[in-house]
Amino acid sequence: MTKTLDICIVEDSDDYRIALKEMINATPGFTCIQTYANGESALKRIPSHAPDIVLVDIGLPGISGLELIASIKSRIPKIQFIVLTVSEEGDKIFNALKAGASGYLLKSTSPKKIIEAIQDLANGGAPMSRKIARLVVASFQGLPAVQENPYDKILTNREKDVLQELSKGLLYKNIAAELNISIETVKSHCHNIYTKLHATTRTEAINNYKNGRKNK
Repeated sequence: MTKTLDICIVEDSDDYRIALKEMINATPGFTCIQTYANGESALKRIPSHAPDIVLVDIGLPGISGLELIASIKSRIPKIQFIVLTVSEEGDKIFNALKAGASGYLLKSTSPKKIIEAIQDLANGGAPMSRKIARLVVASFQGLPAVQENPYDKILTNREKDVLQELSKGLLYKNIAAELNISIETVKSHCHNIYTKLHATTRTEAINNYKNGRKNK
């Protein structure tokens, strides 16, 4: 039997928060176990609820969504976060990913796409709105080749290929199809990538790789 996904929402807009809650509870396999209107109450209570996934806005009153994500991820890494916001600013996107968010969606995203994103995250993906994904991929691909990345010396060419596909938010099965390899081979490469980059998640692996290049 498939486990029900326990979801929390942190959103200061009453109408949007209620709409998200109703949408989630109307979806088989999803349960909204708690909602919060601000970061302070969420920070106090989410650890005890231990949800699978938290939907969080960045622009919260008081404690920001970024601070909330970073604080909870440092204590309970298994809780996953999807940012739902109006911001398309590059620095906020990358700060959210650096804080520990595994997905980044714009509030203009349709209800159907939000539900698909939640399921995608539960299945190992890193869901992002199309505009956001383009920014992330462009940043990943656009790093100057003249800068030497110390990780380039320890990652194989195939592992770099897999890492690039991971940065697009693709599931293992999609990466396997894209690179014409088996899912088990993708999993093996990911295990090696995480080990070499001292990471436990795809977002952390991507950030560690990019920071390795920057810090060289």
